[in-house]
Amino acid sequence: MTGFLAGLCVAVLPLLAAGFWLGRRTARPESLGDLGTPVEHATFQTLHTASLAAPSLRAGLTEETARKSARRLRTLLGTDALCLTDQKQVLVWDGVGGHHRGEIMERLAGPLETGRGEAFPLSCATPDCPVRWAVVAPLTVDDRVHGALVACAPRESAVLVRAAGEVARWVSVQLELADLDRSRTRLIEAEIKALRAQISPHFIFNSLAVIASFVRTDPERARELLLEFADFTRYSFRRHGDFTTLADELHAIDQYLALVRARFGDRLSVTLQIAPEVLPVALPFLCLQPLVENAVKHGLEGKADACHIQITAQDAGAEALVVIEDDGVGMDPEELRLILAGEIGPSGGIGLSNVDDRLRQVYGDDHGLVIETAVGAGMKITARVPKYRPGVHSAARLTSE
Repeated sequence: MTGFLAGLCVAVLPLLAAGFWLGRRTARPESLGDLGTPVEHATFQTLHTASLAAPSLRAGLTEETARKSARRLRTLLGTDALCLTDQKQVLVWDGVGGHHRGEIMERLAGPLETGRGEAFPLSCATPDCPVRWAVVAPLTVDDRVHGALVACAPRESAVLVRAAGEVARWVSVQLELADLDRSRTRLIEAEIKALRAQISPHFIFNSLAVIASFVRTDPERARELLLEFADFTRYSFRRHGDFTTLADELHAIDQYLALVRARFGDRLSVTLQIAPEVLPVALPFLCLQPLVENAVKHGLEGKADACHIQITAQDAGAEALVVIEDDGVGMDPEELRLILAGEIGPSGGIGLSNVDDRLRQVYGDDHGLVIETAVGAGMKITARVPKYRPGVHSAARLTSE
């Protein structure tokens, strides 16, 4: 995608810059400042204007995003008027000649169906109307027409036809990126649902069974565990936010471990070493708790003696270094490789592969989980979380309903 965008920019810029220069041919020479030749100045202005229009379009094609970007797009083309439409209506009209909206929509039926651009004269009973010609350039994403960009001018222009087509291609790329962002969000939500499905069957049943066992013998203990259970499940099944803070994730882990310790007693011991300065770091929601659950599972199951889990979070410059280590039964490295590759999915494996996939999606492939293990040698899981990353925002603290 990056290479495609770069290639598109290289192909489009000369034409857009030329169109921009023609549209601004009356500019005074002294307005060029230190930017060099008129073509260099036009290229700079084109890049700058496009960069201002992009953020709105990256949110998709709506009335609000069309309104925010239309003026920038009209500036790119240097036209008297420009409108953006979806499949049903004009979303925004920028410039003069707004009374042509109805005529434009009537003529869009063909381009919106075929995805092919058209140019046609406008009929107008207003003598002093400055727009007499329209160029329609469909906006397509994955061969689906989402709408159209329509540029209006006083007269026919071959340059405007080509320029409008190139600007429409650039807009379509931004809309495609918006689709990818939405797809990524849906994927993350699906993966979180998978984790929740993993948590709910065995953990909830076992926790409630433990709480029930204390109701008669130690009512106060039962009450404390019930509150821990309520807070943990409220956090795990919350419906807002793809991201949380390290502090909130660790708090949920503490509640989870309180319920586990109530069940296993002295068989489980936990050591936490957390640097206070990394607590505000944002990270994907439910990205550490499954790793701790995995450590409990492989630390206690298959062993008759006690298990120790150590959780550390350190400041490592631009990153927070989180390590979760247990002294349990460990795992065959080849089996682990197959789990992370998605080729096998034994009970409990979904947590590791899910977290590894989400970390790579958010931060890049070099930020996947680093896992050291062997049969009978325990397991050590390391996650490197960048402190600052564009697009990663910490979720608001969970509030009681």
